[in-house]
Amino acid sequence: MLDRDHVTEIDRVLRGQDTGRDWLVSASWRRCVESYGLDPTRPDPAHIVTDAEFREHREQSERLIATARSGLQSLFRQVAGQNYVLLLTNAQGVCVDFFGDRRFEDDLRMAGLYLGSHWSEDLAGTCGVGSCIVTGDAITIHQDDHFGLAHMPLSCTAAPIYDTKGELSAVLDISLLRAPSPKTSQNLAMSLVTASVRRVEMANLMAMTRRDWVLRVSTSPEFLEVDPEAALALDGSGRIVGMTTGARRALDTDGSASLIGRRIDELMELTVDDLPDLMRGRPTEERVLRLKDGRGLFGHAIAPQSARAPRRQTGELPGALGSFAGPDPALQRLLTQAGRLAVTQLPLLIAGETGTGKHRLARAIHLCGPQGRAFHALRCTALPEAGSLAELAPGTLFLNGAEDLAPQAQDALLALLDRRSDLRVIASTRGDPGTLTAALREDLYYRLAGATLSLPPLRHRADFDWLLDRLLRRRSADGPQLSTAAKAELKARSWPGNIRELERALDVAVTLAEGPVIDLPDLPRAPAAALPAPPPEADLEATLIACGWNMSQVARRLGVNRSTVLRRVRKAGLTPPE
Repeated sequence: MLDRDHVTEIDRVLRGQDTGRDWLVSASWRRCVESYGLDPTRPDPAHIVTDAEFREHREQSERLIATARSGLQSLFRQVAGQNYVLLLTNAQGVCVDFFGDRRFEDDLRMAGLYLGSHWSEDLAGTCGVGSCIVTGDAITIHQDDHFGLAHMPLSCTAAPIYDTKGELSAVLDISLLRAPSPKTSQNLAMSLVTASVRRVEMANLMAMTRRDWVLRVSTSPEFLEVDPEAALALDGSGRIVGMTTGARRALDTDGSASLIGRRIDELMELTVDDLPDLMRGRPTEERVLRLKDGRGLFGHAIAPQSARAPRRQTGELPGALGSFAGPDPALQRLLTQAGRLAVTQLPLLIAGETGTGKHRLARAIHLCGPQGRAFHALRCTALPEAGSLAELAPGTLFLNGAEDLAPQAQDALLALLDRRSDLRVIASTRGDPGTLTAALREDLYYRLAGATLSLPPLRHRADFDWLLDRLLRRRSADGPQLSTAAKAELKARSWPGNIRELERALDVAVTLAEGPVIDLPDLPRAPAAALPAPPPEADLEATLIACGWNMSQVARRLGVNRSTVLRRVRKAGLTPPE
């Protein structure tokens, strides 16, 4: 098979464009050309594969055809009446789908603009599809740019379609049987075909990465949600597992290197935990991404359609609630309630110790509600003036630490809620929800505490292993793993700072680990506050459940010996489940 340089050289000689050669007397050139069947003076018919070959090519491209067809129909409607023909070929150059005016079917078949035509360069010489496959770029081959005499009247504009791993998957070609002479007449065709390819790649990425985060990017906030320039798929650790062609140009300085396998925080100031902030609940102009080279983009994140966690007994939870917790029956009941409340406008109060995930639960509930609404997270210790509150866009108002509301802030907040029915309030408290009655005005308290969701502390969670694995993968998907001793040590601590404290401990451990395993010396020392006072009966039972009634593990978590735990269990009359 001839390479591209060889074909181009033959092409120039045969056309007489290379004045340094007399191809008519060059028997060696003539034999070379004829051996490959490349003679521009001979009007060879288009190469059409056999019916059996076509069926094989078509079957192999079925998924691509299904993904692209809607976009091709839309493109064909845009050029209807202008005698354009659309071809979708596979990566080998065989046309597997076709849109054209059936009135010119015979002419189209003769020109090769039809199903089953083979447009690789070694068969057709210089042509739109073949040159696109060789160069990997969008290209227009206009009239006498073509090699063969039979193709001289054509003008063909082709653009490559890449799969989610960056490999050539297909070519989209838009052609005219007879085009105006200036090549610039096909500039619009180039714009249309490249825009269509971008949307086909986007649709393919969405279809292939349903269980991953998708981050769409654009240089303009106006087109971010309707027609973004590029997109990436990210796994739970923030590693890129899929992309569209435009992603290399948007994120990589030279646009040549593959992004697959790289972490998103290597390319921009963003982690996978920041993705919920880039969803539709926030105005597009505020969803700014900062690349490591200083450039700025706008981002739109789409959550996984289903969680990577094991299937839950209570049924699949909506949206971000599905990835909030692992196999913990008590938490699953709480999240089921949260899912039912999320679609209402009822005010919610989320209670829990510091670091248990109250802010994250509030955002997950918000994301289950109507799309396009804002999420306003405000610390009650620094609530803005009433004037600033009045300017908030419709959506969810999350009041972090309602017990910290000063009397003046309470007055302003109550006045705001009296005027604004388009704000759904979710408040949080670090203490017992009942104690809020002493901290808040009575009329404000009942505006905030419509339904209460109490998050358990980390020491009571039965999904500790799931959470530990998830947090560790976020920090290093292929980095160090916990030794058995280190894992047992982490499970034994009482975690007064809860998930936030665990995250900082893992940050330290991953940084200090010198090999593939995180061991005891790599873990930060547990604070003295990690040894709690003897727990009340309810706390003891919750700890027993969380530890699966492993008395040794309960003893380490409570900072007492095993016999003390056994004595307290007998005194409380607690018995293990059947």
